[in-house]
Amino acid sequence: FPTGTTISHRNELDSVQRELRDIPGVTVLIYAQTCATEKRRRRKRGKLEDPKKFVVINELVCEGCGDCSVESNCLSVVPKETPFGRKRKIDQNSCNKDYSCVNGFCPSFVTVEGDIERPQAAASYQNERELLVQELPEAAVPKIEHCYDLLVTGVGGTGVITVGALITMAAHVERKGASELDFMGFAQKFGPVLSYLRIAEQPADINQVRIEPARADALIGCDIVVSSSPKASVTYQRNHTRALVNTAEMLTGDFIRERDASLRTSDRIAAIRGAVGEQNLETLDANRLAERLMGDTIYANVIMVGCAWQQGLIPVSLAALLRAIELNGVKVDENKQAFTWGRIAAHDAAAIERILDGSDNNAVETLDDMIERRRAFLKDYQDAALADRYVALVNRVREAESAISDDSELATAVAKSYFRLLSYKDEYEVARLHTDKDFLASVRRDYGDRARLRFHLAPPLLNGKRDARGRPLKKEFGAWILPLFRVLASLRRLRGTAFDLFGYTAERRMERQLIATFEDTVENMLLHLDADTIKPAREHIDAYLDIRGYG
Repeated sequence: FPTGTTISHRNELDSVQRELRDIPGVTVLIYAQTCATEKRRRRKRGKLEDPKKFVVINELVCEGCGDCSVESNCLSVVPKETPFGRKRKIDQNSCNKDYSCVNGFCPSFVTVEGDIERPQAAASYQNERELLVQELPEAAVPKIEHCYDLLVTGVGGTGVITVGALITMAAHVERKGASELDFMGFAQKFGPVLSYLRIAEQPADINQVRIEPARADALIGCDIVVSSSPKASVTYQRNHTRALVNTAEMLTGDFIRERDASLRTSDRIAAIRGAVGEQNLETLDANRLAERLMGDTIYANVIMVGCAWQQGLIPVSLAALLRAIELNGVKVDENKQAFTWGRIAAHDAAAIERILDGSDNNAVETLDDMIERRRAFLKDYQDAALADRYVALVNRVREAESAISDDSELATAVAKSYFRLLSYKDEYEVARLHTDKDFLASVRRDYGDRARLRFHLAPPLLNGKRDARGRPLKKEFGAWILPLFRVLASLRRLRGTAFDLFGYTAERRMERQLIATFEDTVENMLLHLDADTIKPAREHIDAYLDIRGYG
């Protein structure tokens, strides 16, 4: 290399750019890295080592601030809705193992590596699947009149192209004519994909490969955003096109820029329903079923194919589709199982829910439940006095609101915001949550007892080095730190006292001041609460929920 050339790790990109900015004249920066999609492709083909290392987010430590998404610019960092609000998790099935999300300034990240044993969820429901498949009736294969137009929509990296390939191969197996035209965005991972499938009794009956506007006979919508896009909906015909749409929310780039971005799923479903007709739309959360029944969301699209076939949206036989899965040669048994689960979901969705037995815990939480959950948490966080202090203020707001309105929106806002402020995550709390039995048990369940844990932290007493933005650099700590965590967690009753060594920092003083400010604000609101002030009061209280993150 020429004189003066330096080679740096990409972790130093920010500081290198700042250095080059201050050098007079022309400077050159070359960033060299293998494309993430190419890495995933090579790993799948066995040409590149697949690291036995996974990133896990402790959702109780996570604040949902979104800094990990900013650091990684990655859509595999996905939202996770919890009883304590929206947090983050890593979608292991789409993760490129880039690990840059760990650089987010947050102590919730734990890496798991070594002798890892990922669970095989598909085997756990084998008996139930075999019983249910015996009750499945044969589906009515739709009749082909000249040419059958089937649109498949989805996002890159999830197997949308494979769906089209399976269906067209099944048509070839039956000696039918079939064509597939794929439109893909430049972003091969999570970019929009539309597959135009045209199937005819004879190849000569297919005179073009694109579906004309308002000519689609059926839609298999593997992604709600792409399915509701203008490019897809232009092919729908009201009271003619039959649609099956996956309601799972797969993120867009908006989520990286806006931590609380919403896909407005209900609005998108309504738009599709309006385009095809009320009776022509069926929905299914295929990602949820794939994760729960198969242990991997990558099978979601094959579940969609099974469901669509059972509903009579695909004009090929069952035998031909199963043969196409065999000819594809990739995880044949698993894909056949996923296809069967899709058929079962179309015929008897209630049976699947009985199998899952409400394990997703999607029940709507009442205000009483919310208060009780947080009261118990605060008792463990510090003591019963803090829990009682929380309940007392929330109940006062609840009583005052009930005298004005039948709603409980203000009390709900106070219950959430006051809890967030009271349970600020200092060193004692992070230590307690990382040693939580449920968290450690979930890691062992998902990755095996022999997996090694690594915690990524920036302890205030060991933060000599800082990044280009002045933030302490995180360090990696092995499982040996767990006993120290337990000791630190046991000292949490020192919190806020003269013996609290961590409590003297500016950040901890600010957190305690926020609690006092919030309590004074609520007391002032109660003095002036009426029908006109209750709405702005709630909006003001909700604003406290935007205080998130660390540092």
